[in-house]
Amino acid sequence: MDPKLLAELVCPQTKGPLVYNREKNELTSKKARLAYPIRDGIPIMLVDEARALSDDEAR
Repeated sequence: MDPKLLAELVCPQTKGPLVYNREKNELTSKKARLAYPIRDGIPIMLVDEARALSDDEAR
């Protein structure tokens, strides 16, 4: 994930920061408790496409 792009992206629901999870290839929003997938190098920033974070992941 390009650090410059990551610095510009925010969670579409909360407008808060995102954290890149290299292992799962997704961007997570702790505040929204959502993980947005990255497909073919493109972040899919749609709430409907995001998965809910578990309690452990949200910490």
